[in-house]
Amino acid sequence: MTMTKAEVIKIICEKTGFALKESTEIVDHLFDILKETLESGEKVKISGFGNFNIRAKRLRKGRNPQTGEEIVITGRKVVTFKPSPVLRKALNKAGEQQGNSFSLEE
Repeated sequence: MTMTKAEVIKIICEKTGFALKESTEIVDHLFDILKETLESGEKVKISGFGNFNIRAKRLRKGRNPQTGEEIVITGRKVVTFKPSPVLRKALNKAGEQQGNSFSLEE
């Protein structure tokens, strides 16, 4: 199951008692702040949750899987996320309780 932006807004409404419009504005502003911070090249660190970083990927050669033709994959920037130890521990604990054997250990 995937949590959508609309579901996040709904949960904020329920937990805070804010109106739908206010909750939508809060979520939109939060995402705008995160986006602007990452665009400026800064890291975003949310204590107890994790770190968002921008990583530059270099230009490289690739292959079209359908035709086998060589292509050039342009360099670009990507967002990476590294969970905090607190989040990692919570996720692993939740997995143990459900009988899943997954881990976010690196």
